[in-house]
Amino acid sequence: MKKKKVKRQVKDRLFRFIFDKDRDALLQLYNALNGTDYTDASKLQVVTIESAVYVVMKNDLAFMVAGVLNLYEHQSTYNPNMPVRFLIYLAQEYQKIIEEAEESLYGTRRISLPTPQCIVFYNGEKEMPEESILRLSDAFENKELEADVELKVRMLNINYGHNSDLVAKCHILEEYARFVEVSRNYATDGENIENVLNNVIDYCIENGILSEFLRKYRAEVVGMLLEEFDVDKYERSLRAEGREEGYEAGHSAGDAQRLVRSVDEIMKRLYLTLPQACKLIGVSVEEYRKARII
Repeated sequence: MKKKKVKRQVKDRLFRFIFDKDRDALLQLYNALNGTDYTDASKLQVVTIESAVYVVMKNDLAFMVAGVLNLYEHQSTYNPNMPVRFLIYLAQEYQKIIEEAEESLYGTRRISLPTPQCIVFYNGEKEMPEESILRLSDAFENKELEADVELKVRMLNINYGHNSDLVAKCHILEEYARFVEVSRNYATDGENIENVLNNVIDYCIENGILSEFLRKYRAEVVGMLLEEFDVDKYERSLRAEGREEGYEAGHSAGDAQRLVRSVDEIMKRLYLTLPQACKLIGVSVEEYRKARII
């Protein structure tokens, strides 16, 4: 029987969960990234937007934020579209800042905005450099024209053994990377996945890997990771169902309707584009479009 590994599901939600629950750890990460030495985690202002987190440091003398807006997101799969996602996040947050400040975009006074720093923490299994820069302009169709808009995203490889200078300044980040590495090495031949997760957690606690955090939040971590496995299982079931109901040229109108329903359902539930949904169930976009007109 093929072995089943504790893989990507361990990572994305756990990363956010750790730094959301432990503000001292988040401050340590903030300091490591910005070369600062703040000690009061209460001065961090944290807001979660979808799967990203933005962090600002409150001014020592007032409840005004410092001039930098840090946008962090974790990715276990390389995503070249992060610049446009961060652009959308920034537009949303700048709109809130302007509204809260009761400023007018049509006034004669320039509105002051915090400077963005967009960072992706990459922890996937695909080999990636220690650090790379993703640019919004990479997605622009006309490369000959100099674009008037640019947004850069700094992508850091935080797999265990990478970016040693950064993790040396943030021990929680190193322990998190070790936790993922341990989880990848645990495999099961049909063993109950909850038992596997508990074995991973036991090993990490015994070996000083996120031990205090895992002791405190063990039930939440196990429940969260089990939910992630359920999502993965659901995606596979949709994939299998879609293939069973797949459409080929010459099939009946009923087959075509089932194909359209399957693709539409996958796009809706998994938030995929049409090409992504079609690829998931093994049909082409052209086959889908033909099926819609039958």
